[in-house]
Amino acid sequence: MELASYSDSEILAIIEPLMDNMLAGSTEIDHAKHVRDFTHRLKVIVTEDNLSQQCEDYQKRLGYFKKREIVSIFRRSHSIAAVWRLWYTKSDDEYVCEAMFVERDGKLLIEHCMIF
Repeated sequence: MELASYSDSEILAIIEPLMDNMLAGSTEIDHAKHVRDFTHRLKVIVTEDNLSQQCEDYQKRLGYFKKREIVSIFRRSHSIAAVWRLWYTKSDDEYVCEAMFVERDGKLLIEHCMIF
């Protein structure tokens, strides 16, 4: 993957818009928007009902995504992984947001993402 040779700032310029869209889709509980940049494998896992249930739960308890800061980028031969520190509007706790990005047919897609 050519992306592995990019600087952190170059990688972030590419992956941050994907994350922004995915998290906005989660906030809006808009399935199509949320999964827009997912691989086929991940789209099959994240169903409309599943997304709705998850979003309603975390929004009730934690609020909405407030901000995130990059912690690290991991370069692999087949993917890029990134870890952010993330905050919600109803909590002062720090959360971990991690995602893995892969190239498919010349397009960078989200293969995995988890917030904990």
